Amino acid sequence: MDILGSIKGESQSTSGLRDFLPKVAQSTAPVLITGETGTGKERVAEAVHVLSRRKDEPFVSVNCAALPEGLIETELFGHERGAFTGAVARYDGRAAQADGGTLYLDEIGEMSFYGQAKLLRFLENGRIDRIGCDDNVTVDTRVVAATNQDLEALISKRQFRPDLYYRLNVARIEIEPLRNRLDDIPTLVNSFIDEFNRRDGRDVGPPDGSLHELLEDYDWPGNVRELRNMVEAVFIDPPDGRISVADLPPAFRRLIAGHRTTTMNERDRLLAALNRTKWNKAEAARLLNISRMSVYRKIAKYRIAQSPLIPR
Repeated sequence: MDILGSIKGESQSTSGLRDFLPKVAQSTAPVLITGETGTGKERVAEAVHVLSRRKDEPFVSVNCAALPEGLIETELFGHERGAFTGAVARYDGRAAQADGGTLYLDEIGEMSFYGQAKLLRFLENGRIDRIGCDDNVTVDTRVVAATNQDLEALISKRQFRPDLYYRLNVARIEIEPLRNRLDDIPTLVNSFIDEFNRRDGRDVGPPDGSLHELLEDYDWPGNVRELRNMVEAVFIDPPDGRISVADLPPAFRRLIAGHRTTTMNERDRLLAALNRTKWNKAEAARLLNISRMSVYRKIAKYRIAQSPLIPR
């Protein structure tokens, strides 16, 4: 499998990501992957592993959000037989299972303070203390962590340890949301159509022009995962030829229609404020009760061009 080829898209952001990943992979430093839900953080983590010298060793994934505080230590670092009630056999733990390879910690922002302290100690010395064992074991495990949360904000709220953040935030990979890389949508949609055609033995064609325009008007809060789900839903009752707007699931058509109404209202309000203030961005921001940077972002988002009759 061409792991870099599986990261689809023609946008500058995605092309830069594909260029950067081999460099990160050859490092031994911890990796922190940030991005909204559905942007493909685990795929990127797998790419770091496959492109590294550890590719023939285990890739072990842990969902930190699903780990109760009482089980974090034993799940990550293991226990000896009889260490506690129910410990009927020795368990090595995920960090040891990934020895020589990669330990992927998904949703690291959900880990408790207790678990963060244990993880920090492991990152600093590579040693594992199994519960009930007097001797520790040293392993060669690379940690790749991912989160959809703002860890800096969690630090300011005292919900995430700054020392762990600094230890993880060495090789940083930030994945842009799909709404910021709309150039990726045609490639992604076509790749999903090819995937489901092969899976289901169909011959569904690419989207027509009106559907492409509609897809690029939507904000995709669920990112690539939402886009994939939408294409898969079309294959429940697929068209004979190209996919049109009418072939989308009714719920999704309503979602996009509602988004378009909201978008037009927001665009109209922004344009009215800009015209009223003669395109003074700071004054328009005050009128709209948003930041000046938000005004710039929305101008770019809605592709609003300033009239040549209005002074800059």
